[in-house]
Amino acid sequence: MGREAPLRQEQEKEKEIRELAGQVLGLGRDTLMVSLRFLDAALASLSLRPEEGSGGFATDGELLWYDSRFVLRQYRLEAARIPRLLLHSLLHCVFSHSFQYQKMERELWDMAADMAVENTVLELHIPSLALETDLEAEGKLRVWREDVGALTAERIYRYLKNNPVSPREREEIRRLFCRDSHRLWQPREELALTQEQWRRISRRIQTDLKAFTRAKGNGESLEKNLTEAVRERYDYRKILEQFTVMGEEISLDESEFDYIYYTYGLTHYGNLPLIEPLESRETRRVKEFVIAIDTSASCRGEVVRAFLNKTYSILKGTENFFSRINVHIIQCDQQVRSDTRITCQEDFEAFLRTGKLTGFGGTDFRPVFDYVEELARQGEFENLKGLIYFTDGYGIYPERMPDFDVIFAFLDEDRQRAPVPPWSMKVILDSEE
Repeated sequence: MGREAPLRQEQEKEKEIRELAGQVLGLGRDTLMVSLRFLDAALASLSLRPEEGSGGFATDGELLWYDSRFVLRQYRLEAARIPRLLLHSLLHCVFSHSFQYQKMERELWDMAADMAVENTVLELHIPSLALETDLEAEGKLRVWREDVGALTAERIYRYLKNNPVSPREREEIRRLFCRDSHRLWQPREELALTQEQWRRISRRIQTDLKAFTRAKGNGESLEKNLTEAVRERYDYRKILEQFTVMGEEISLDESEFDYIYYTYGLTHYGNLPLIEPLESRETRRVKEFVIAIDTSASCRGEVVRAFLNKTYSILKGTENFFSRINVHIIQCDQQVRSDTRITCQEDFEAFLRTGKLTGFGGTDFRPVFDYVEELARQGEFENLKGLIYFTDGYGIYPERMPDFDVIFAFLDEDRQRAPVPPWSMKVILDSEE
């Protein structure tokens, strides 16, 4: 009996802690439902599940796991921390942050995702979600906004990749913006809620959000992050496949060579093979195309260089390059500023090392098309496959369809941007591109 009584008391205490934590979380969900009704479907999709001893919050995109003691400690410190935690984890799912985790540098993606979510929450200006550290966090985000622009996780991640921050700055970011654990952000086939299902939820939120933003006028970051979450993703490697042409190369084509006939001839007729290997074969390789770079003031140099480095890393494989190529890298703002002709891998590498970006004025896409068409008339190209135009999209598009394929490549979605011409293809490059 002496041992059973303390054990029973401990079990009852644990039960009471779990029940209290459940009530606190229920109040937190009610707070979000009252303040942010457009999140009702998302809230209903993410089920709460206790995980005692974990020491925090963590979601896998289907369940939100929590430590009951952690919930009560946070509630005692600031009651607003609970709905804030719930909203933070929920927005990670709505913005599809966990589904991109395996493609990113995880520490940088953790920081970028947390900053994007907290910026969205702060912009909503919900009094019941306010924390003591919000003023400091808003000041930090204001500085980042000047350098990065719209604070989506994708934009912040690209900035962190190109502009490494100090260990002290990383710790500051974690202190101000980290609320939950991302340890369950791993791809799992058995999840009931897939990325596409979360995208459908996000699209519904986009529709319901319009009434909220009209009334409050403070949902810009939420809208931008939703737009990023629901957009179609493209594989840049597959995009470049559109710029391949059939070409003949001098090499042994083993797929067309029959060793049986070859060895039979050598055996029975002396030194006379019945079939010899073909000395050339048809391959699909990049041969002729144009990379146009928008060097207007809004396209920063490090972003352009990251795009060029990614392009080169894809092209330099032997499966993509001919031994001799004819690629033009054209820099342009409101006029053509430079044209660098690339004839081999060494030329591309030299441009990446020493090439200078010029221009930084306004943007007009038409001069590049006029220039490329003039090059074609002069016989510069034998079989020009197409043109990739890397830009922010704020410029004057040509009205006439050219004789080659055109892709306009953007780093992010932007509803303020004019639509691309119907004869061209629009591509939003992934963050890791």
